[in-house]
Amino acid sequence: MSDESKNNTGEQTSPSGDHSAYWKANIRLIMMCLAVWAIVSFGFAIILRPMLSSIEIGGTDLGFWFAQQGSILFFLAIIFFYAWRMNKIDREHNVDDK
Repeated sequence: MSDESKNNTGEQTSPSGDHSAYWKANIRLIMMCLAVWAIVSFGFAIILRPMLSSIEIGGTDLGFWFAQQGSILFFLAIIFFYAWRMNKIDREHNVDDK
């Protein structure tokens, strides 16, 4: 069996193609998502909580809100963003399921 396959346009592509560019984009996306997660969950909920305590949301201070609900909601948003962006990266590098 050949190491080459055809992509959507009928051109020959190698499965070992440009994996470094694909994984570089993947790792960059993961690091960006982890940075946002760390800033929201540790930064806003723990480190910056005293500064956020003067801002009220839903009857409680903003720092407490981030610690209890905000970081969870941001985490869910990050999951959906990662899935959407990863599908786009897959299509750009011809490794999508379609």
